[in-house]
Amino acid sequence: MSADISIFDLFLQASLLVKLVMLILLGMSVLSWAVILKRSKLLNRASKNASTFEDKFWSGIDLSKLYQEVKGRKDELTGTEQIFYAGFTEFARLRRTPGASAEYVMDGAGRTMRVTLSKEIDELENQLPFLATVGSISPYIGLFGTVWGIMTAFIALGQVKQATLAMVAPGIAEALVATAMGLFAAIPAVMAFNRLTNQVTKLEHNYVTFAEEFHSILHRQVMTENKE
Repeated sequence: MSADISIFDLFLQASLLVKLVMLILLGMSVLSWAVILKRSKLLNRASKNASTFEDKFWSGIDLSKLYQEVKGRKDELTGTEQIFYAGFTEFARLRRTPGASAEYVMDGAGRTMRVTLSKEIDELENQLPFLATVGSISPYIGLFGTVWGIMTAFIALGQVKQATLAMVAPGIAEALVATAMGLFAAIPAVMAFNRLTNQVTKLEHNYVTFAEEFHSILHRQVMTENKE
Protein backbone atom coordinates (compact mmCIF):
# COMPACT_ATOMS: atom_id res chain seq x y z
CA MET A 1 0.00 0.00 0.00
CA SER A 2 1.46 3.34 -1.02
CA ALA A 3 1.72 6.11 1.55
CA ASP A 4 -0.07 8.60 -0.72
CA ILE A 5 -3.20 6.54 -1.28
CA SER A 6 -6.31 8.71 -1.54
CA ILE A 7 -9.67 8.47 0.20
CA PHE A 8 -11.18 7.56 -3.15
CA ASP A 9 -8.77 4.62 -3.40
CA LEU A 10 -9.77 3.53 0.10
CA PHE A 11 -13.41 3.71 -0.95
CA LEU A 12 -12.78 1.52 -3.99
CA GLN A 13 -10.91 -1.05 -1.88
CA ALA A 14 -13.61 -1.20 0.83
CA SER A 15 -16.11 -4.05 1.06
CA LEU A 16 -19.54 -3.70 -0.53
CA LEU A 17 -21.30 -3.00 2.78
CA VAL A 18 -18.79 -0.32 3.80
CA LYS A 19 -19.14 1.27 0.36
CA LEU A 20 -22.91 1.34 0.86
CA VAL A 21 -22.47 2.98 4.26
CA MET A 22 -20.18 5.63 2.76
CA LEU A 23 -22.63 6.36 -0.05
CA ILE A 24 -25.50 6.70 2.42
CA LEU A 25 -23.46 9.15 4.51
CA LEU A 26 -22.46 11.09 1.42
CA GLY A 27 -26.10 11.33 0.37
CA MET A 28 -27.14 12.48 3.84
CA SER A 29 -24.42 15.11 3.81
CA VAL A 30 -25.49 16.45 0.41
CA LEU A 31 -29.15 16.55 1.44
CA SER A 32 -28.37 18.25 4.75
CA TRP A 33 -26.36 20.97 2.99
CA ALA A 34 -29.26 21.51 0.58
CA VAL A 35 -31.62 21.90 3.56
CA ILE A 36 -29.17 24.20 5.35
CA LEU A 37 -28.86 26.54 2.37
CA LYS A 38 -32.59 26.52 1.63
CA ARG A 39 -33.73 27.11 5.23
CA SER A 40 -31.05 29.74 5.85
CA LYS A 41 -32.26 31.69 2.83
CA LEU A 42 -35.90 31.36 3.89
CA LEU A 43 -35.28 32.40 7.50
CA ASN A 44 -33.13 35.37 6.51
CA ARG A 45 -35.86 36.51 4.12
CA ALA A 46 -38.53 36.03 6.80
CA SER A 47 -36.55 38.12 9.27
CA LYS A 48 -36.04 40.89 6.73
CA ASN A 49 -39.71 40.87 5.69
CA ALA A 50 -40.87 41.01 9.31
CA SER A 51 -38.63 43.99 10.03
CA THR A 52 -39.76 45.83 6.88
CA PHE A 53 -43.46 45.26 7.53
CA GLU A 54 -43.27 46.23 11.20
CA ASP A 55 -41.50 49.46 10.28
CA LYS A 56 -44.43 50.29 8.00
CA PHE A 57 -47.00 49.10 10.55
CA TRP A 58 -45.62 51.33 13.31
CA SER A 59 -45.06 54.30 11.01
CA GLY A 60 -48.57 55.59 11.77
CA ILE A 61 -50.16 54.41 8.53
CA ASP A 62 -53.93 53.88 8.61
CA LEU A 63 -54.62 50.19 9.21
CA SER A 64 -57.35 50.07 6.56
CA LYS A 65 -54.98 51.50 3.98
CA LEU A 66 -52.25 49.06 5.00
CA TYR A 67 -54.75 46.22 4.78
CA GLN A 68 -55.65 47.17 1.22
CA GLU A 69 -51.98 47.24 0.27
CA VAL A 70 -51.41 43.82 1.78
CA LYS A 71 -54.60 42.38 0.30
CA GLY A 72 -53.34 43.13 -3.19
CA ARG A 73 -50.66 40.44 -2.79
CA LYS A 74 -52.40 38.10 -0.37
CA ASP A 75 -51.03 34.99 -2.10
CA GLU A 76 -47.46 36.06 -1.35
CA LEU A 77 -47.83 36.93 2.33
CA THR A 78 -45.74 35.33 5.07
CA GLY A 79 -44.90 36.01 8.70
CA THR A 80 -46.23 39.17 10.32
CA GLU A 81 -47.91 40.27 7.09
CA GLN A 82 -49.92 37.05 6.98
CA ILE A 83 -50.83 37.37 10.67
CA PHE A 84 -51.94 40.97 10.10
CA TYR A 85 -53.96 40.08 7.01
CA ALA A 86 -55.70 37.10 8.62
CA GLY A 87 -56.43 38.97 11.84
CA PHE A 88 -57.75 42.12 10.18
CA THR A 89 -59.86 40.13 7.69
CA GLU A 90 -61.56 38.20 10.48
CA PHE A 91 -61.91 41.36 12.58
CA ALA A 92 -63.63 43.21 9.73
CA ARG A 93 -65.89 40.26 8.97
CA LEU A 94 -67.04 39.77 12.56
CA ARG A 95 -67.48 43.48 13.12
CA ARG A 96 -70.09 43.52 10.34
CA THR A 97 -72.06 40.76 12.07
CA PRO A 98 -75.30 42.20 13.50
CA GLY A 99 -75.32 42.25 17.30
CA ALA A 100 -71.72 41.05 17.61
CA SER A 101 -70.18 42.05 20.94
CA ALA A 102 -66.65 43.38 21.31
CA GLU A 103 -65.63 40.18 23.10
CA TYR A 104 -67.00 38.04 20.28
CA VAL A 105 -65.18 40.06 17.65
CA MET A 106 -61.88 40.04 19.52
CA ASP A 107 -62.06 36.33 20.38
CA GLY A 108 -62.56 35.50 16.72
CA ALA A 109 -59.76 37.77 15.52
CA GLY A 110 -57.41 36.51 18.21
CA ARG A 111 -58.15 32.88 17.42
CA THR A 112 -57.52 33.47 13.72
CA MET A 113 -54.17 35.14 14.43
CA ARG A 114 -53.10 32.29 16.71
CA VAL A 115 -53.92 29.69 14.07
CA THR A 116 -52.10 31.70 11.40
CA LEU A 117 -49.10 32.18 13.68
CA SER A 118 -48.95 28.44 14.34
CA LYS A 119 -48.96 27.70 10.59
CA GLU A 120 -46.20 30.23 9.98
CA ILE A 121 -44.00 28.67 12.68
CA ASP A 122 -44.63 25.20 11.27
CA GLU A 123 -43.43 26.45 7.89
CA LEU A 124 -40.29 27.93 9.42
CA GLU A 125 -39.52 24.68 11.26
CA ASN A 126 -40.09 22.53 8.19
CA GLN A 127 -37.12 20.20 7.41
CA LEU A 128 -35.23 21.16 10.57
CA PRO A 129 -35.97 17.75 12.15
CA PHE A 130 -34.10 16.20 9.19
CA LEU A 131 -30.94 18.07 10.25
CA ALA A 132 -31.39 16.83 13.80
CA THR A 133 -31.76 13.27 12.50
CA VAL A 134 -28.62 13.52 10.35
CA GLY A 135 -26.67 14.95 13.27
CA SER A 136 -27.86 12.17 15.57
CA ILE A 137 -27.51 9.05 13.45
CA SER A 138 -24.63 9.81 11.06
CA PRO A 139 -21.86 9.03 13.58
CA TYR A 140 -23.50 5.70 14.40
CA ILE A 141 -23.91 4.77 10.75
CA GLY A 142 -20.24 5.62 10.21
CA LEU A 143 -19.28 3.61 13.29
CA PHE A 144 -21.23 0.63 11.98
CA GLY A 145 -19.28 0.81 8.72
CA THR A 146 -16.01 1.04 10.66
CA VAL A 147 -16.82 -1.94 12.90
CA TRP A 148 -17.83 -4.03 9.90
CA GLY A 149 -14.72 -3.07 7.96
CA ILE A 150 -12.37 -3.83 10.85
CA MET A 151 -14.15 -7.12 11.50
CA THR A 152 -13.73 -8.07 7.85
CA ALA A 153 -10.05 -7.12 7.95
CA PHE A 154 -9.36 -9.27 11.02
CA ILE A 155 -11.27 -12.21 9.60
CA ALA A 156 -9.11 -12.02 6.48
CA LEU A 157 -6.03 -11.68 8.67
CA GLY A 158 -6.92 -14.87 10.55
CA GLN A 159 -6.83 -16.85 7.34
CA VAL A 160 -3.13 -16.27 6.72
CA LYS A 161 -0.26 -18.01 8.47
CA GLN A 162 1.91 -14.95 9.06
CA ALA A 163 0.10 -11.73 10.00
CA THR A 164 1.76 -8.34 9.59
CA LEU A 165 0.68 -4.77 10.21
CA ALA A 166 0.99 -4.06 6.50
CA MET A 167 -1.68 -6.67 5.85
CA VAL A 168 -4.27 -5.32 8.31
CA ALA A 169 -3.59 -1.58 7.97
CA PRO A 170 -5.32 -1.07 4.60
CA GLY A 171 -8.53 -2.69 5.81
CA ILE A 172 -8.57 -0.65 9.02
CA ALA A 173 -7.86 2.56 7.11
CA GLU A 174 -10.75 1.84 4.75
CA ALA A 175 -13.06 1.22 7.68
CA LEU A 176 -12.05 4.40 9.51
CA VAL A 177 -13.03 6.46 6.49
CA ALA A 178 -16.66 5.55 7.29
CA THR A 179 -16.33 7.09 10.76
CA ALA A 180 -14.77 10.22 9.29
CA MET A 181 -17.61 10.54 6.79
CA GLY A 182 -20.14 10.09 9.59
CA LEU A 183 -18.60 13.01 11.46
CA PHE A 184 -18.36 15.01 8.23
CA ALA A 185 -22.12 14.64 7.79
CA ALA A 186 -23.07 15.10 11.44
CA ILE A 187 -21.06 18.15 12.54
CA PRO A 188 -22.42 20.68 9.99
CA ALA A 189 -25.95 19.32 10.48
CA VAL A 190 -25.81 19.79 14.26
CA MET A 191 -24.29 23.27 14.01
CA ALA A 192 -26.83 24.36 11.40
CA PHE A 193 -29.73 22.87 13.37
CA ASN A 194 -28.77 24.86 16.47
CA ARG A 195 -28.31 28.09 14.52
CA LEU A 196 -31.51 27.74 12.48
CA THR A 197 -33.54 26.71 15.53
CA ASN A 198 -32.34 29.85 17.30
CA GLN A 199 -33.46 31.93 14.31
CA VAL A 200 -36.89 30.27 14.36
CA THR A 201 -37.22 30.96 18.09
CA LYS A 202 -36.44 34.64 17.58
CA LEU A 203 -38.93 34.90 14.73
CA GLU A 204 -41.58 33.09 16.76
CA HIS A 205 -41.09 35.56 19.62
CA ASN A 206 -41.34 38.40 17.11
CA TYR A 207 -44.57 37.00 15.62
CA VAL A 208 -46.16 36.42 19.03
CA THR A 209 -45.29 39.93 20.20
CA PHE A 210 -46.69 41.47 17.02
CA ALA A 211 -49.91 39.44 17.24
CA GLU A 212 -50.47 40.52 20.86
CA GLU A 213 -49.80 44.18 20.09
CA PHE A 214 -52.02 44.10 17.01
CA HIS A 215 -54.76 42.41 19.03
CA SER A 216 -54.54 45.22 21.60
CA ILE A 217 -54.84 47.85 18.87
CA LEU A 218 -57.91 46.17 17.41
CA HIS A 219 -59.43 45.85 20.88
CA ARG A 220 -59.00 49.57 21.55
CA GLN A 221 -60.49 50.34 18.14
CA VAL A 222 -63.62 48.22 18.63
CA MET A 223 -64.15 49.53 22.16
CA THR A 224 -63.91 53.10 20.91
CA GLU A 225 -66.46 52.40 18.17
CA ASN A 226 -68.85 50.80 20.67
CA LYS A 227 -68.70 53.87 22.93
CA GLU A 228 -69.55 56.07 20.00
